[in-house]
Amino acid sequence: MRLYARLTRMSLVVLLGIALVTAHAAAADSDQIGQVHFPTSCSAEAQTHFDRAVALLHSFWFPEAIKAFNTVLETDPSCSMGYWGIAMSLLGNPLGGPPTPQALQEGERTLRQAKPVGVRTEREYAYLQAIALFYKDVEATDQRTRALAYEQAMERLAARYPDDPEAAIFYALALNITAQPTDKTYANQLKAAAILEKIFAQQPNHPGVAHYLIHSYDYPPIAAKGLSAARQYASIAPSAPHALHMPSHIFTRLGLWQESIETNRASATVARDELRAPQPVGAGSYHALHAMDYMMYGHLQLAQDQAARRILDEILAIHKIDVEQFGAAYALVAIPVRYALERRRWEEASTLQLHPKNLAWDRFPQAEAVTVFARGLGAARSGKVAAAQQDVARLQVLRDALVTSGQQYWADQTEMQRQVVSAWLARAAGKKEEAVKLMRAAATLEDSTEKHPVTPGPIAPARELLGELLLELNQPALALQAFEASHRVEPDRFKGLYGAARAADLAGQKEKARMFYTKLVIMCEKADHERPELVEAVTFLAQQ
Repeated sequence: MRLYARLTRMSLVVLLGIALVTAHAAAADSDQIGQVHFPTSCSAEAQTHFDRAVALLHSFWFPEAIKAFNTVLETDPSCSMGYWGIAMSLLGNPLGGPPTPQALQEGERTLRQAKPVGVRTEREYAYLQAIALFYKDVEATDQRTRALAYEQAMERLAARYPDDPEAAIFYALALNITAQPTDKTYANQLKAAAILEKIFAQQPNHPGVAHYLIHSYDYPPIAAKGLSAARQYASIAPSAPHALHMPSHIFTRLGLWQESIETNRASATVARDELRAPQPVGAGSYHALHAMDYMMYGHLQLAQDQAARRILDEILAIHKIDVEQFGAAYALVAIPVRYALERRRWEEASTLQLHPKNLAWDRFPQAEAVTVFARGLGAARSGKVAAAQQDVARLQVLRDALVTSGQQYWADQTEMQRQVVSAWLARAAGKKEEAVKLMRAAATLEDSTEKHPVTPGPIAPARELLGELLLELNQPALALQAFEASHRVEPDRFKGLYGAARAADLAGQKEKARMFYTKLVIMCEKADHERPELVEAVTFLAQQ
């Protein structure tokens, strides 16, 4: 155990050194965004601006990319690919959700402007035709239908121009956009990764390749394959806030909490001005909030509650903000929810409200559901039955609204949340069998899909909650099975490790309990708050 702890400390020192070197490098060069060359028929000067704009696009720095593509058009008004770049940028994060109606209108208008300019090559015409499919018949077709049409067009383009790596890279991104969260074979993602790995070997400083590899491998069974790309991306484009954040997708999947905290701290620092901007947090401008959510998640797993509280205080200090991106709205609700639930403060959770109040929350029913879920769970577990019942009813309304609007993924997530709160209500009423049945149904539903890219993980993993319920019902052996199953998907979560250790102890599996408690204590070596669970772990180990 002492050797493991020393190795852990050495690793953290090395990581901190790397982070500091990266920060100094970023400070020395304010435009470190990676290396991209996307040949066009535009003028030589416009080509230089175009390559920079595409590099920004690959790191999802959309406002800056749009500025850069406008510079391309100012330099060479006949460069039709400048309009392509603006239309691509207006999509926002295509993995996070559909563009806003305003962005769709602006994108369609942008592409209309390209027609009078004319297109000089068939290849450029193919790029413009492909992106136009994302903006075609938006009133009559849904996002997925248009995304599939775009993916097929990019597949044809990449096949027609095999010597164009950008075509292959954007095709790989399209495969990730259309990947189904219920496909546990990860067919699209692995196909995309196979394309990207070949290009990464040839272009190790390409921001898009590293970025989309991380997304391709952002799933528990294959996450380790993305570790190399994750550890390179931040150094490829240290000026781009999303590039600094993205490695944490893999770090989170693997339980590398300190690495996640460091890279998200760097991202939030670079993007901090977003929170002070007078204009709405628009398409793509959600980097600071997104990074803060991931950083909060990491701090809480390491029992760094004071550090987590500082993030929460910064969020609570925001009294007026407008957001167009779901990713920003999600972070605003998830941060206070995580702070309450990860610390098992059920009374605190039962009082949660949407914040800030000026935000038009009706635009984001799936975000509101996060707060309602946490409040209902807190109420059910602190004896506030009537309040929890109201939250169950509200979750059902939100679920139905999401079904009506065609957001089936989020409807399923909200239904899972409704089942969880209902399970703990049944527990409060003494209906033990019904409680377990509902919790198992919620866990099965959660198992059937994947987490959304906007979140580091489930707000409260259903199978982990099943373990907690079984522990309360004095079924430690079954509880241990639930915790271990959750651990395989969400490794090294504080509550998961503690729950597994306690269940193993109560089930008479002392060696397994010692293993989990030991890991928890080592993992939380730099905790800034003495949680009761850590005191219990240290006491158990001392007795052993």
